[in-house]
Amino acid sequence: MASLDRRLYRRYLGFFEGMMAFLFRRGRSLGFVGLAGLLVAALPTPASARRPVCHLLNMVLVDGSFCIDRYEAVTQEKKGNRWEFHSPFESVANKQVRAVSRPGRYPQAYISRNEAAAACERSNKRLCTETEWKTACKGKVPTLYPYGKEHKPGHCNDNGLSPLNHYYGVKGGPPLSAYGWSPMNDPKLNQLRGTLAQTGAFSRCRNAWGVYDMVGNLHEWVQDTSGVFLGGYYLDTKINGEGCNYKTTAHNAAYHDYSTGFRCCADPR
Repeated sequence: MASLDRRLYRRYLGFFEGMMAFLFRRGRSLGFVGLAGLLVAALPTPASARRPVCHLLNMVLVDGSFCIDRYEAVTQEKKGNRWEFHSPFESVANKQVRAVSRPGRYPQAYISRNEAAAACERSNKRLCTETEWKTACKGKVPTLYPYGKEHKPGHCNDNGLSPLNHYYGVKGGPPLSAYGWSPMNDPKLNQLRGTLAQTGAFSRCRNAWGVYDMVGNLHEWVQDTSGVFLGGYYLDTKINGEGCNYKTTAHNAAYHDYSTGFRCCADPR
């Protein structure tokens, strides 16, 4: 495509130079000045000189090299010929869902890395690489948190209630049985007030790129097929690294629970 642009550019330039010679031969230099301005404005810009843009809704260009969702992903389920919002409190297993970036909605939890990757692909996106994710999280001038160098209480959703303790716990914390597959995927966990927040609700959990909630709220799966999620969630943003450096590698790509979410990346045009 770039080579085609260059050929067109040379063609216009050749026409321009021919017209210039013709006008000078006729001695109409004043007329040439006005015509030259129009011709220059009409010359196509080579692809290499264009600024890349993010063409999908609610995506942000980072470092001029990739696009990332402004918000944690919400999912829509295909029903017949329509896409309808899927409950963020329910698993997406055996459902055809796509990822969308929307403010003011509860993001999709209970989702595995593989399911998240498929949801991104159905929206002509992809999961972010770890490097892309961290670059976006740390902002234009890289810092440990999206908003700055040090943790600031209340800026992000990182100090919520423990739904496992609330529903399954006894004095001293929930029993080991609460950490099984079924309790950890109980739809009511993230519906407890003080747990999951809507996308963009923590307005100060935002970086200079204009991306929200990259620390806290939900863990976010990235591309690594071995199973990696970043950023922490509403109960923990420090155990496996602080802020944007938070990284969990303990689960495989098919794992999901109430804390796992995602967002998508895409290549700019």
